[in-house]
Amino acid sequence: SAGRFWHITDLHLDPTYHTSTDPTKVCFSSKGVPVTQAGPFGDFLCDSPYSLIQSALAHMAPLTQPLDFIIWTGSATAPPHVPPGELSTDAVVQLIANMTQSIRQKFPLSVYPALGNHDYWPQDQMPAFTSAIYKAAAELWRPWLQPEALLTLSQGGFYSQQVRAGLRVVSLNTVLYYGPNEVTSNMTDPAGQFDWLEETLLNASRSLEKVYIIGHVPVGYLPFARNVTAVRERHNERLVAIFRKYSDVIAGHFYGHTHRDSIMVLLDHHGNPVNSLFVSPAVTPIKHVTEAYSNNPSFRMYQYDSGDYAVLDVWQYYLNLTEANQQQKSDWRLEYVMTEAFGLADLRPGSLLKLGLSFCRRPPTFRRYFTHFMVGYDSSATCEGACRVDQVCAVLFLDQLSYSKCVAHEG
Repeated sequence: SAGRFWHITDLHLDPTYHTSTDPTKVCFSSKGVPVTQAGPFGDFLCDSPYSLIQSALAHMAPLTQPLDFIIWTGSATAPPHVPPGELSTDAVVQLIANMTQSIRQKFPLSVYPALGNHDYWPQDQMPAFTSAIYKAAAELWRPWLQPEALLTLSQGGFYSQQVRAGLRVVSLNTVLYYGPNEVTSNMTDPAGQFDWLEETLLNASRSLEKVYIIGHVPVGYLPFARNVTAVRERHNERLVAIFRKYSDVIAGHFYGHTHRDSIMVLLDHHGNPVNSLFVSPAVTPIKHVTEAYSNNPSFRMYQYDSGDYAVLDVWQYYLNLTEANQQQKSDWRLEYVMTEAFGLADLRPGSLLKLGLSFCRRPPTFRRYFTHFMVGYDSSATCEGACRVDQVCAVLFLDQLSYSKCVAHEG
């Protein structure tokens, strides 16, 4: 039998968004770039208006079932995209509170959040010790989390909690390892999270539990840049080593941050697939004016095996933002079911390895993957040559040695 859970990420509320006769005044998040196509549900040059976030939650709510749960992998707010004079720790806490309340109003389910790099002020600078925002998050998320989880959340922004007998969520604060975070740049184990993670995974193993790892910034390499890890390289190496060591305990990884839809498969030192990793695309549609493409707003559902908690499938939902603005109504639709889209039996590590390897041999399969990577933003956009190498190497190789070999041999 199969269980289900939902994933929302990167809401990026921009409270300044409004349709204006002056295209430079539509949203602060466009940073002065004229927004000429602004509509009721937002624009690709802006972070999310409240109407877009409400629309996503309203369309997701009736699809949920009583035994489902939700993971929310961070960046509720958009601090750098709000006027600096209006920002403070209190302002960020208020935005997190607003988003938490919006989710609680719509869903009488268990929710497991992770903190994102925008959920702090100053942006990205999450400390390795207790802080006002960690404490506020613990208070806001008290209805969802148990006392032990709330304690580590208030101290370092991370926690672990049993979902049900046999399954545990480990919510990492990967912002501690994020390059722009200057507070932790010289630390080997910020907030002691690596030691805590190993101890937590060891205890889960002894208790015969399976673990879902959730976090905001992913492990591994960015699929749209060469030789760039999402977190600092040395911290990425440590994470990969821990995940390999406890791969038999970990049943899946779930991240956000990149705003794009991608997969990774963790291989052991012998090249055997041991973990499936999923990066969910964002609710926010924002892109920089110089970027060639963005993503349509999205949320997703995972199906998992109730026996070993392996991920069996992804149901990806999206909003065609251009169409929604033209029609003045939001029609969220199923974009794809992953096993059907790629002809897979399930999404266990072996299946994801098979899919990743097929990107090299079957160009139509990779083209479909790249269209989904953008959540259908532009089906005519192509990714060939070095672009495809970067994507494929990021799917298959998460550590520096294997990844560098992959790109050196052009895949």
